[in-house]
Amino acid sequence: MKRDGEAGGAPEASRKAEHMAFRAVVFDIGGVLEFTPAMGMAEKWEDRLGLGRGELPERLGAVFAAGNVGALTEPEIHGRIGQILALSPAVVAAFMADLWTEYLGTLNVELTTYFAGLRPAYRTGIISNSFVGAREREQERYGFEQLTDDIVYSHEVGICKPDLRIYELACDRLGVRPEEMIFLDDVEPNVAAACDLGAHGILFTSTAQAIADISASLGRPPAT
Repeated sequence: MKRDGEAGGAPEASRKAEHMAFRAVVFDIGGVLEFTPAMGMAEKWEDRLGLGRGELPERLGAVFAAGNVGALTEPEIHGRIGQILALSPAVVAAFMADLWTEYLGTLNVELTTYFAGLRPAYRTGIISNSFVGAREREQERYGFEQLTDDIVYSHEVGICKPDLRIYELACDRLGVRPEEMIFLDDVEPNVAAACDLGAHGILFTSTAQAIADISASLGRPPAT
């Protein structure tokens, strides 16, 4: 199951903001609003199933890719995993429970509090490369829908970052032009794509850096 922060380039300096009035700030989830370190789930299940290292994502890659863009429902995903790995429904359920534990990680409380505090002065949004079922689970655990004006999940719209269309959709739903949006992500190609569209991209490397860079771009001091 691929998430926002799984593939990225080397950290770069944040793209410089032009002197203009920003109206919206948009964040990524995985690796940004959530801490999502690898927890060894794949290795655990490869050992349990007698698979070689790297064999699990290789076998399930097409299923996970379909889940990223909503091409399969959760029951269909469970069924496909059971067929591919020859697992009973009960074992598939246990596998998926481990997968969701790793996927959801833990909340970046400091950054989430800062993000929520940007309203009502700014429109706020989320763009997430996600997986079928993410909205319900993240809402139950973290309540993201109450913290922001809009959430664009790739599995709901059928588009993943860094496709420019997902940024255009976020702008349309927030009622802003790309040049009026700040976008924060921990994956360099995703930041670069937002910049290509005209947004001000900031590469997340740490919570303190992200808050400082966003606050500087908005011309306001970070909350203390």
